[in-house]
Amino acid sequence: MKIVVIGGKAKSGKTTFGKYLKEHFKGYGYKPCMMHLTEPLYSYARNYFDWDGLERDKPREFLQKVGIEIIQDKMGKRDFLLNRSFEDIEILSNYFDCFIITDARLIHEFEAFKDHFDDVITIKVEREHYNNDLSEDEKKHRTEVELDSYRDFDFIVLNEGLKDLDTCARDIVRIVENYEGEIL
Repeated sequence: MKIVVIGGKAKSGKTTFGKYLKEHFKGYGYKPCMMHLTEPLYSYARNYFDWDGLERDKPREFLQKVGIEIIQDKMGKRDFLLNRSFEDIEILSNYFDCFIITDARLIHEFEAFKDHFDDVITIKVEREHYNNDLSEDEKKHRTEVELDSYRDFDFIVLNEGLKDLDTCARDIVRIVENYEGEIL
């Protein structure tokens, strides 16, 4: 079973890149599944706080507060989201053989996936000079800055547009699958 963990700042292109990876892994015969580490937080926002689920209205401050300040810091459940994801992967591995997690934000999340699974690929997506419309407090939040100092990624992808993301996804899949044919 292959696990791909993607991280980066808000609106850097993590989910879009994950979609491209998913399509390229399909081309190698995999049954890939895209997942969000933070899905339980999204579920809380949708089910209990009237969020309509649209990206443009994402309650980022709420997600940051619940995920970090309440669950991790106040309750001491640092691995809550990780454990939920590990359980989901265990269940869904009956249907899928490649899992693409598109929203890792903290160093210990990358390290936990590497400790828990054998075949893990880590990727950081960067989008330089992009205004992600976050407030100054949101931009300074731990989930936005912690990966700035982390260097143990297998790949770093610079988002310079959709075509570039697709090309990078194709090339990464070829590399991890040891495909030695011509890169088109």
